[in-house]
Amino acid sequence: MNTDRQRRMWLVLGGAAAALLLGIATTALLATTGAFRGPHPAIWRAPSAARCTAPPLPGRVVQVTLADMGHPSGPGPGWSGMRMMRLIAHPTTVTAGTVSLRAVNAGYLTHEVMVLPLSAAQAPGQRPTGPDRRIDETGSLGEASRSCGAGAGDGIAPGTTGWITLTLRPGRYELVCNIPGHYLAGMYTELDVAGR
Repeated sequence: MNTDRQRRMWLVLGGAAAALLLGIATTALLATTGAFRGPHPAIWRAPSAARCTAPPLPGRVVQVTLADMGHPSGPGPGWSGMRMMRLIAHPTTVTAGTVSLRAVNAGYLTHEVMVLPLSAAQAPGQRPTGPDRRIDETGSLGEASRSCGAGAGDGIAPGTTGWITLTLRPGRYELVCNIPGHYLAGMYTELDVAGR
């Protein structure tokens, strides 16, 4: 190895060692000054547990979790189709009759839950969206979109709960969030309703 190459190798190794020492020293300084103590800035924290709860609900209760990997400033370009949001139901099968949906918004963005029938040939997530990035709501059986309340409203705010009670016949249903872009980002799931 020639001396020029050796010199460059020692410079690279020296630079890496200096960067490592600087990182360790900065971390130690922040730790001793208390910078890591106390609450994290709000944008580092996911919403805490729901700030309100649903009252006792009639019938079979389906727990719906609304989640996103968003940030308070909202989704940026390229989100649609990346499934950065989720709508999770538990259980996914209930018996026909009175069914209540309790929707807890565990994300950073406002969400909702709408109930739409699924035909035998349809699969969840296949509904077309319009220019407004929403699906057609025709045939909706109802929605939970009120923070700390039942039925329709302006959306379920982060950290809050909304709910709805419906009478569902046997069949397949799609639970969706129809806030612009949310369906495309993955906010849908299937709920199966079995006969008695």
